[in-house]
Amino acid sequence: MTSPILDGEIRDGRHHMQVRVYYEDTDFSGIVYHANYLRFMERGRTNHLRLMGAEQQALFEEAEAETGGFAFVVRSTLDFLKPARMDDVLDVVTWPLAVKGASIMLAQEIRRRDDVLVKAEVRVAFISGGRAQPIPKPIRALMKADIG
Repeated sequence: MTSPILDGEIRDGRHHMQVRVYYEDTDFSGIVYHANYLRFMERGRTNHLRLMGAEQQALFEEAEAETGGFAFVVRSTLDFLKPARMDDVLDVVTWPLAVKGASIMLAQEIRRRDDVLVKAEVRVAFISGGRAQPIPKPIRALMKADIG
């Protein structure tokens, strides 16, 4: 089940999701603690899939049936450009760059209005039996359909 209010929207091939910064997201100086950007981006990736028609639980069940004992491994390169502060409304933007056999490359940005605060390149690899394996067809098809 999707909810535009909670899950964001896809515009021009990019997923946009709003996040408000709360006190719990900040450090003692009122600036967003760096690890919380990773949480915001994970939510963006999850909701991106959800809006494309893939609920994570169903994907996991399908992947488990196709390839037992699997995991997704995430590797990110981040650039912290500007800080976000309490009460800021941020736009978490996610879009696929490439879909390969065992991995998907995504780009993500966290913006405050026109300012890009954080940029990331994210590689998500599918691992089973301790080795990279082809991504299950339903996931690969969804991500390829979204590449512009």
